[in-house]
Amino acid sequence: MFFIDTIELEGLGNRSYLAGGRRTAVAVDPPRDVDQVLAAAVRRGVRITHVVETHIHNDYVTGGLELARMTGAAYLVPAGARVSFARVPVADGDTVTVDDGLGLRAVATPGHTPHHTSYVLLEQDRPVAAFTGGSLLIGTVGRPDLVEPRLTEQLARAQHASAHRLAAELPDETSVLPTHGFGSFCSSAQAEGDTTTIGKEKSANTALTTDVDSFVARLLAELDDIPAYYTHMGPANAAGPAPVDLTAPAVADAREIASRLAAGEWVVDLRNRVAFAEGHVAGSFNFEAEGKIATYLAWLIPWGKPVTLLAESPEQLAAAQRELVRVGIDRPAAAATGAPEEWVPEGEDLVSFPRSTFAGLAERGTDGVVVLDVRRDSERAAGHIEGSVHIPVHQLHKRLGEVPAGTVWVHCAGGMRAGIAASLLHASGRDVVAVDDGFDSATAAGLTVVTE
Repeated sequence: MFFIDTIELEGLGNRSYLAGGRRTAVAVDPPRDVDQVLAAAVRRGVRITHVVETHIHNDYVTGGLELARMTGAAYLVPAGARVSFARVPVADGDTVTVDDGLGLRAVATPGHTPHHTSYVLLEQDRPVAAFTGGSLLIGTVGRPDLVEPRLTEQLARAQHASAHRLAAELPDETSVLPTHGFGSFCSSAQAEGDTTTIGKEKSANTALTTDVDSFVARLLAELDDIPAYYTHMGPANAAGPAPVDLTAPAVADAREIASRLAAGEWVVDLRNRVAFAEGHVAGSFNFEAEGKIATYLAWLIPWGKPVTLLAESPEQLAAAQRELVRVGIDRPAAAATGAPEEWVPEGEDLVSFPRSTFAGLAERGTDGVVVLDVRRDSERAAGHIEGSVHIPVHQLHKRLGEVPAGTVWVHCAGGMRAGIAASLLHASGRDVVAVDDGFDSATAAGLTVVTE
């Protein structure tokens, strides 16, 4: 008998796994905050004897090295990965014993990275699951463009070959358990569905249903933007990440918050965008704790700039800290919790800006205002409001001067990114209206939507 527990990292769109038998287990692609992996092992009553990485990750800081240190487990890393710490180098075909009758076999699957390795879980030498990392995903594959531009086409072709190798060598009933594909920008497309098998992928995955030239052409044409913080993740993982510190940050009072803003530091309000629009500290930015805070804050903030977090509760602050350490934002400079009125010096007021919908924009009319679309290029290409200005949200903080004069009605696809953008614009002194609405409502509201 064996078990496989999935550890969901919803904010980053990734999954980690703990798999084992009655006594021992292996952790696959663990997150930086390893306590949840340890908790899963305690629930199962097993000891972690192996920690494995499918590749040197580009989208998050791994907890593999720390987990192996804490548990005494062997740390398996693909042999081709250049790292600065002691590990067990893994080559194609290597096999380790996980528990009685349960083994793990390494399968070289280059493509997402040159050294990418999948791991096949064997029960009595029979394949039962494949931990495919950034190789074979649900309906797609991992991106081939995160390592080096000159290697992108070569790696795209390798992805096709690796997918076909897995499909040829594994039984149709083998579960496919990827790390990426659930919202991660490491995926070349997003997963449809939650579970899959080799058999299902043979009929649904574009890597297995199209010839290599057609697959590569389509894959390269559909590649999306790369979050800026990705450039820091690979080096951090290759060097060996430090243990995390999730203790509460130093408390900032209203005077210190004002001082940090005056010094040009980032003060980030974690409350939802509705509450933020109704009243917030002037100059602060809104990155909702319930949104993709790790992805978007790490994408936008100048790397290494001090950040102070404002939260409505200690629990919200702790959750945000956990998300941020996963992408290398290790320690907030300071933090405050409670009501926003407590975050401004006595005698000063909170500031606010209005929210609306696409129907509200249509009723007001687009003449005399700036309609700012902060979606990504790929989203805009599928349809945009006629006459709108386009600056993706991840570029906006560096391009504020390009936004034309006038009141700015800012929108995205659903409202979260519009909330971020509205906070950036408002902090810079612009009059702004945040369109908190799904883009599908634009046409129904009577706005003219055109395609490029």
